[in-house]
Amino acid sequence: MTDVSSDYAYLAANWASVRERVDAACRAAGRDPSEVSVLPVSKTFGPEVVRAAMALGLKRFGENKVQEVRSKAEALAGEGVEWVVIGHLQTNKAKDVARLASEVQSLDRIELADALHKRLQAEGRAIDVLIEVKTSPEESKHGLPADQLPAFLDALRAYGTLRVRGLMTLAVQSDDPRAVRACFRQLRELRDAAKAQGHELPRLSMGMSGDFPLAIAEGATEVRIGTAIFGRRDVTHV
Repeated sequence: MTDVSSDYAYLAANWASVRERVDAACRAAGRDPSEVSVLPVSKTFGPEVVRAAMALGLKRFGENKVQEVRSKAEALAGEGVEWVVIGHLQTNKAKDVARLASEVQSLDRIELADALHKRLQAEGRAIDVLIEVKTSPEESKHGLPADQLPAFLDALRAYGTLRVRGLMTLAVQSDDPRAVRACFRQLRELRDAAKAQGHELPRLSMGMSGDFPLAIAEGATEVRIGTAIFGRRDVTHV
């Protein structure tokens, strides 16, 4: 039998390093490290890697593709994994999401909300959701236009299966930290404006392996870390 702990010992070292770096970024920003959680992003890595990460006490894992959630959920059935969908989501994937995911961080349009709500009703479930807001000018980035957030939040009140907990964004890919930080600042300001309108959105999911200190400085409550924990993506995994 393979000794998983020795095969994946690097995960423990990587996880400890990431947590130390997150804690240091919090202290540099004058924040309590307990305010910022880390969502391990396991996309492209197989169920055996996820299982090894679970041995470190991790149970929530971010995934971009629903088909990966489906295959890994089958392999890890009954092991208590909480799957978090962070990638752009097509409405035709709502059935699998409603059945398997504990959370969606990429809700960005009413058609998707409607599809998820109907499937969740059929499953007798409700899940946490974050609204993905587009703060970057890049065409490759998805998300709700910022000026549409107030109306979208009001519309979501009609969907009882969707527990709106906060906002998510991906910053612009840039070597200029000011440009990156501006994306994160915009999300925080949108959250604050929404609160003034009666919408409590305590969570801000923003920041990844390459820019999370900037996100923490601007108020992130969760950072999504893949490469720094798991290493380079396993592009051969399907």
